[in-house]
This record gives sequence, structure tokens and C-alpha cells, in this order.
Amino acid sequence: MTAEFKKSFLSGEITAPPSKSMAHRMLILAALSGGRCKVDNLDYSEDVLAMLDCLKALGASAETDGNAAVIDGSGFLKAPASDLCCRESGNTLRFMIPLCLTTGKRITLHGSERLMERPQSVYEDLCRENGFLYEKGDGCVSVCGRLSAREYAMSGSISSQFITGMIFALLSLDGERKIRVSEPFESRSYVELTAETVREFGGKITIEPSGSETVITVVGKSLCPRDVFVEGDYSNAAFLDAFNCVGSNVKVNGLSDKSVQGDRVYKRHFAALTSGCPTVDISDCPDLGPIVIALGSLLNGCKLTGTRRLAMKESDRGAAMREELKKFGLDIEVKDNEITVPKRELVRPSEPLSGHNDHRIVMALSVMCCVFGGEIEGAEAVRKTYPRFFEDIISLGAKVGLK
Repeated sequence: MTAEFKKSFLSGEITAPPSKSMAHRMLILAALSGGRCKVDNLDYSEDVLAMLDCLKALGASAETDGNAAVIDGSGFLKAPASDLCCRESGNTLRFMIPLCLTTGKRITLHGSERLMERPQSVYEDLCRENGFLYEKGDGCVSVCGRLSAREYAMSGSISSQFITGMIFALLSLDGERKIRVSEPFESRSYVELTAETVREFGGKITIEPSGSETVITVVGKSLCPRDVFVEGDYSNAAFLDAFNCVGSNVKVNGLSDKSVQGDRVYKRHFAALTSGCPTVDISDCPDLGPIVIALGSLLNGCKLTGTRRLAMKESDRGAAMREELKKFGLDIEVKDNEITVPKRELVRPSEPLSGHNDHRIVMALSVMCCVFGGEIEGAEAVRKTYPRFFEDIISLGAKVGLK
């Protein structure tokens, strides 16, 4: 799908889409509760659909009713060995692998080529150390083993998805167990989000500093069935609020002031971008990388630090933004863990932009195209987490034609 933009001024009110990160956690915890739960305010993005498919393949039942899903976890993790389809969802793959490793069954997880290229060495090492099967195939990985309820050590420099996956696995086992995370704990906010959601289901979990480590203590089988509501998503709301930094007037509703989502810091970063040329550390909020780069290019320039994980997303996001910004007449400097966006006068791109099969690249470029005009090829990538994105910005006045 190609999105063709004319210069646009956006105005009005919009409700933030539901948080995909919260939805994934709530759906898994509903299944792990062993009872019947209603998870309300879902957006059926490709990632959420992948999670629902995998839960059902592992024995849970999931009935959808409008924007809600009723999950019955009485059969969860009790299904015969099966195949799981993770589509392009990194959360789904990394949350599912350790849960599969509690069953003792051979399970094959399938996904897109790009998903299977993303690092999984944490689980590969775990399987090797425990004598479990970890076998890579064409577009898939097969695992087989049975994790014991013991203490685990993990590096704080890895993606929070691995740590959250281990928390889910320990919640399915009996007894109190610990995960020792070495400092620096770069993605702590996402693990705090996991802990907050565990507590919402009555689960027992603590996250406490201990010398040069952070100790996560999990009490297995402590979850209770709950009906829950998915709060608004700060990650995707950032792309809507970004229009305000370039002259539009959009009010984004549906965001909780009490949220523990790490991407809530976008408001502080946006304020810094509009007032000067800041250094923005995104090590704890890598999903904001593309929109911070876009706004830096449109405003006063900026430097991003903590950018290492951008190379391991749906695309290599630093390289992808550099390639597309060149079409606006700007060359940014992309290093291993740092990106510099100079202040330059931009021009309307004379050739189509590429979405790089990455929803956040498409949305960041959309903000720029509303300023200059232009077209984005591969715009359907927004379906991954925000399928209504174009519908929503068009309702606010964006002049976008889709073909």
C-alpha cells in the first residue's frame, strides 16, 4: 500500500490506541491464571492476533467479542506439542519460548524472516546450558525441555522481552524463585510494566536492588483470574502528539497519568526537541527512536544515545531513517550506540519513501510528509501495532490518499 500525502494541518481530539505491550502481558497472564478472564479494549493488530493464536495453540481458549477477548486458561500449557505462528511479533516469540520450555514437549515457533534474524542468543544459551533442544530451521526455531523452578541470572543489557519471558515461565511453576539481573538494567521500565500487570492479576512479584544487581522475586502459581482493561498506548500516542511539535493542534486522550509505560517519557523528550538541540537517551525507550529522529530533523537537530537496539527491530531503524532522510536532503550520522541529527533545511522528497516493513518508520515519515508532502511505499506496515493509524490521522485533517 502506498500513502500519498499533501501538506496538512491536523486539528481535533483523538483517543490513543490500546497499549500492545499491556495487551500482550494481560493476555498471557489471563491464560496463566488458569481461569476465565476478560481482557477489554484490545486493538486487533497483527501482533495481538499473533499472541492470541499462540495462546490457543498452547491450549487456552480465546473468544473475541468486539474489542474484548475472553480467555480461559484451564487448558493452557497442556496441549499436545504443536506449532506456534508468531508472525512478525518479537514480543510473542520471546514471551512464548520460555513458556514452551516449561512443557517438556517439542514445540516449533514460526515467524517472518526478519523476526527470525533478531537475536535469540539468551534462550539459545539457556537451552545449551540445560541440555535442552534449541534448533533453528528455515523461518522457525524448535525447542524442547522443562525448566526447573530455580534461580536464574540474566544480563541487564539484554532486551526486557527475555526477562519478561522468564518471569512468565516462573509464574507457571511452583514456589518462589529469583531472577538476578546485572547492572546496568537498561530496560527496567518494561520489566516494571510486567510486574505491575502481574500484580493486577493478584500475582506476587518484587523488583529490588541488591548491590550490583536487581533481584526479581516471583512466586509461582500466585495468579488469580481477573477482568482487566488495556490502557492507552504511549508508544503509538507519541506519533499522534508529534504533529503538535510541527504546528498542528491535536489533543490525545486516553492516556493514564499513573501509567508505568516507559514510553511515557516522550512528552519530556518532545519538549526538549522543540526548545533546543538536546541529547536524548533512548536506551529505555527504543521504540521512540524513529519519531525522535524525525522531529530532530524537522526542528533543531538532536543527538540520540543508547541507540544500539534500533538495529534489532523490525528494520535497522537508524539505517532506515538515514536512508529516508537523505531523500529530504539530510544526512544523519549513525554509529553503534549514537545517532546525530544535524540542523539543516529540508526539502520535499522527489522520490517515494520506503516504510522498510516497519510500522514505526512509516508513522515517523508520515509526520514529516504532512509537513512537506510526499509518498510512502509499504505503508501497510502500520497494521502490525496500529491498524487504524491512517484512518485516525485522516479524521484529524491529514490529506492522505491510500492506494
